[in-house]
Amino acid sequence: MALPKGLSVIGPMHGGFDTILTYDALEFLAQLHRKFDGTRRSLMAARETLQKQIDAGQPIKFPVADHCLSWSVAPIPQDLQRRHVEITGPTDRKMVINALNSGSDMFMADFEDSLSPTWKNSIEGQINMLAANKRTIEFKNPDGSIRKLKDQTACLLVRVRGWHLDEKHIICDDKPMAGALVDFGLYFFHNVAVRLANGTAPYFYLPKMESRFECRLWNEIFQFAEDYMKVKRGTIRATIMVETLLAAVEMEEMLYELRDYACGMNAGRWDYIFSAIKRLQSKPEAVFPDRKLVTMTVPFMKAYTDRLVKVCHSHGASAMGGMSAFIPSRRDPEVNRIAIEQVTTDKEREVVDGFDGTWVAHPDLVKLARDIFVKGLNGKDNQIEKKRDDVIVCVDDLITIKVENGFVSEAGARLNISVALQYLNSWLQGVGAVAINNLMEDAATAEISRGQLWQWLRHKTKLNDGRTFSVDLYNQFCSEELEKLGGKDKQKFGHAATLLNKLILSPSMDEFLTLSAYEVLTQDSAKL
Repeated sequence: MALPKGLSVIGPMHGGFDTILTYDALEFLAQLHRKFDGTRRSLMAARETLQKQIDAGQPIKFPVADHCLSWSVAPIPQDLQRRHVEITGPTDRKMVINALNSGSDMFMADFEDSLSPTWKNSIEGQINMLAANKRTIEFKNPDGSIRKLKDQTACLLVRVRGWHLDEKHIICDDKPMAGALVDFGLYFFHNVAVRLANGTAPYFYLPKMESRFECRLWNEIFQFAEDYMKVKRGTIRATIMVETLLAAVEMEEMLYELRDYACGMNAGRWDYIFSAIKRLQSKPEAVFPDRKLVTMTVPFMKAYTDRLVKVCHSHGASAMGGMSAFIPSRRDPEVNRIAIEQVTTDKEREVVDGFDGTWVAHPDLVKLARDIFVKGLNGKDNQIEKKRDDVIVCVDDLITIKVENGFVSEAGARLNISVALQYLNSWLQGVGAVAINNLMEDAATAEISRGQLWQWLRHKTKLNDGRTFSVDLYNQFCSEELEKLGGKDKQKFGHAATLLNKLILSPSMDEFLTLSAYEVLTQDSAKL
C-alpha cells in the first residue's frame, strides 16, 4: 500500500486493517509524530531526572501556582453530565458490545492497562471503535446467534496508551511512534465526523501523566488535531486520570492546562498505589504493607481522593471514583455476598465524599453502583456543587505511607508473585484483562504486585513471622508458586517468570513492567 514519506508500517496487514491504516490517516499520524514526539521524549527524560532527585532527598512540594484562582473548565457536554457508573474494559468486539449494552452510563474502551498491545489487538480495537460509533458492530456467538447494539447504549469514551509506551509497528523518520499518538490519532481521524453527526463528540481518558507539562502537551495536540480536521476548537473532551503520586501533587495545575478540554478527573487507585511505591522507592519509611491492607480509607489514600474532589468541583469538573475490580462468582454465593458488601461500602463512601460517579469492571455491578449514586445524589446528574471546602491537604498527607496495623506476610508475598506470574503469562498471550481470585487484574494491579516485592527486597523488610524478606525467600516462593500454576513449560509462564525475576531482582526499579514485557510481546507480533 502507498505510505506517506518517511513512514513505514511493519506490522502484518490483517483483514480490515486497510480501512484504518489509510494513507490520509497515516499522514495525520506522521504530522502528530513530527510536531509532538520530541516534546514527549523530553518529558519522559524529565521523569527520570525527577526520580533521581527524589532518591537523592529532594522534597516533593506543591508547585507555585502560575494561574489565577478563579477559573473553570469549559462547560461539560450534556451527555457527560451524568456519569454515575462507568464500565471499563479492552476493545475486543464482544467486550465492546457487552459493555455498551450493559446499562452503564459510560463505557471506557481501553487501549491501555486492560489491553495487551499486540499489533492485532490495537488495530482491531480501532476497527471495533469505528463500527461501534457507526452502530454496525456485531459479534457471532458460538451458537450462531448474533450480538448487536441495543437502541440505548452507554456513552463511549476511549483511553489511549500512556506517554511512556511506543508502537513499534509504525515507524516515522526511523523512530517508533508513541502509542498514545497512534491510539488518539487513528480514533480521532476516523471517528470525529461520525461522532459529531451522532450529536456527540470524541471523548478521551488520558492516563499515567505526572505533571502539568504533560497535560500542556495534550492541550497542544488537541488544538492541532481539531485544526487539522477542521472542527471547532474545544470539540474534544477529556478526563484526566490522577493515578500517579506526582499528579496528585500537581492535579490543579494539570486541570488548568487542559481547562478548554477537560471535563473531569478520575481517581485511578491501583495505578496510584504503584506510583507511590515507585516514586518513594528509596525511602524505608514508605514501605507498603500487604496489598489487601491498603484500602481507600487509609489516611494517604483518603487525602488523595478528597483533594481530587475538591480540585474538580472548585473548577466545574466531574470527580470520578475508583474501580471496583470484583468479578462475581457463578459458583460461590458466599464470595459474592462478602464482595457485594465491600463494593457497596466503597461506593457509598464515594458518594458521601463528593464523587459524581464510579467505575466497575463487570456488568453485574452496574445496577448496584448506579442505585447507590442515584440514591446518594437524590436523582441529580452530579454533585459538582459540593465544593469540599473542608478539605485541606498538604504534601505530607499524600506521601506519608502509614497503615494502622499494617504488616507484610508470606501470604501477601506469595499472592503478589502468583498474580504477577498469571498476569504476565496472560499479557504475553495477548490478553490484558484477567480474572484472578474473583478480581479483574490488569497492568496496574500487576505493577503493585511486582513493585511491592521489589520494595520489600530493597529495604530488607521483616515479615510478620519475624523472617526477613530476602532473595532466597523470594526465589523459594516464586519457584513454588510457579509450580502451582503448572510450571515454566506451561503457556508463557517461562517467559513470565524470567521477566518477573528480572524486575524483582534488578538493583533499580523499572519504570513500567510493560516496557520489558513489550520487548517479548513484539517478538511474536506476526503471530499476534
